[in-house]
Amino acid sequence: MKRFYKAVSVAQVEGGFQVYLDGRAIKTQLGNPQIVPTENLAQELAQEWDAQGAEINPASFRYRDMADFALDMVAPNPAEQVTKLLGFLETDTLCYRADPDEPSFKRQEELWEPIVTVFEARESVSLERVCGIMHRPQATATIETLAARLKTLDPFTMAALVTLTSLAASLVIGLSALEENADKDALWSAANLEEDWQIEQWGEDAEAKSVRERRTADFTNAWNFLQLLRSQD
Repeated sequence: MKRFYKAVSVAQVEGGFQVYLDGRAIKTQLGNPQIVPTENLAQELAQEWDAQGAEINPASFRYRDMADFALDMVAPNPAEQVTKLLGFLETDTLCYRADPDEPSFKRQEELWEPIVTVFEARESVSLERVCGIMHRPQATATIETLAARLKTLDPFTMAALVTLTSLAASLVIGLSALEENADKDALWSAANLEEDWQIEQWGEDAEAKSVRERRTADFTNAWNFLQLLRSQD
């Protein structure tokens, strides 16, 4: 698609901020008003449009796609996303560990256990840890507590959380990333511990490296989206 506009601007509107192309308000891909809660996020959305050349590159609208997901998919039915997120808890990467006699178990304990322990204290829950691949369900009280927590999130935060949790295969990592003092690199390293362990043992091929780079970029994008939601100046 050829670029069809010249000027890109941001204006404050009822409910937040909106991007305008030649004075026309942007809508989501499903036709809803694309109104976002912070000016900084709106400015980043505007920058995506402003950075387009003669041809529009749809793949470059990373923040737009997440904002649209929040408005088109999360806001109308947040319960669906809560159910999806709780599904990750049942097979959470950080709760499923190698057998104690396997070499990788020690590293899992060193890297994962502090994250899980802090998470339990912060969320007032207790998580089951499993050695091996046999499934062990989380306690009903834990699921109910985290469900209530998820229901308090606004659609934009939940949209970012869905991405973070999906990429990490861990609701523990996803919710931990919402904390203001969270360490993005440490959480992402924890999510990739098993992959990194395999690379150390057998090496890394070019295709796997390319996939990892794309996943890292997507995780970082969702993380940055969260920061833009927090920033009001």
